[in-house]
Amino acid sequence: MSYLVLARKSRPRTFDEVIGQQAVVRTLQNALSQNRVPHALIFSGVRGVGKTTLARIMAKALNCEQGPTATPCNQCRSCREIMSGVSVDLHEVDGASNRGIQEIREMKEQIRFMPTGSRFKIIIIDEVHMLTSEAFNALLKTIEEPPEHVYFMFATTEMHRVPVTILSRCQRYELKRVGSRDLTAHFSAIAASEKVEIEPAALNLIVREARGSVRDGLSLLDQIFSYCGDAVSADEVVDVLGLVSHRIIAGLASSLLAGDLAAALGQLDQVYTYGMDLKRFINDLLAWFRDLVVCRVSSKPEQ
Repeated sequence: MSYLVLARKSRPRTFDEVIGQQAVVRTLQNALSQNRVPHALIFSGVRGVGKTTLARIMAKALNCEQGPTATPCNQCRSCREIMSGVSVDLHEVDGASNRGIQEIREMKEQIRFMPTGSRFKIIIIDEVHMLTSEAFNALLKTIEEPPEHVYFMFATTEMHRVPVTILSRCQRYELKRVGSRDLTAHFSAIAASEKVEIEPAALNLIVREARGSVRDGLSLLDQIFSYCGDAVSADEVVDVLGLVSHRIIAGLASSLLAGDLAAALGQLDQVYTYGMDLKRFINDLLAWFRDLVVCRVSSKPEQ
């Protein structure tokens, strides 16, 4: 049996499992409960924060045999077909590779017909900003006056590249980067479920490198679990991810603050000799000084 990566294994199946997007989740649940779901939604945000996941959960919520409902059952035929990717009434389109007007015309032809076995037809277009201007123009009228049996859900990492004429016809949901506390709790729970012991310092490094992206963090966890086995230390995370050790950063910061340029140059030479990523090193050094400033001026730096 092929291995299922953590990002797919732990993908949220219900709204309650989505982390770090409470405002968006609450709005979507209320819209479902109050029967106020618009026929065109657009989710924006950086990669790996839950845009496509939320669109799929919305598809289940709208087509669940117990719905439309804010709590899809994940047990009925419709929910199971959507989760397994075989629903004939859910069309997922990659906007990067199906970006022309011909593809949009074919999609418009398909949605003219009623759903085959579900309540609604759902169209999810990922990376919608990659569509051509002609394709966007072909979508305008359909989005403004969609058939009653069709819902459009768009996902994009670059909202500014989507024409205003499209945005004005959609209800917009902006997903934020997931906070460190949420990521720490989530990754810790996944490590426990995988029966892996991970040091708090190692977990902090992974959360920092994830930079608010759940999927990026899970990819790092997969890589680290493969290397470390059932116990993960901070030093191993530094080695696997090619990070700069905090000892080196702290030493360089101390040398700079003390005005010891000879020591600082020696530490920089060490970074270069070890082949460390200099761009990442500069970012880590800036983050170190930022943390020092926060600790100095704030009574609650952990917040």
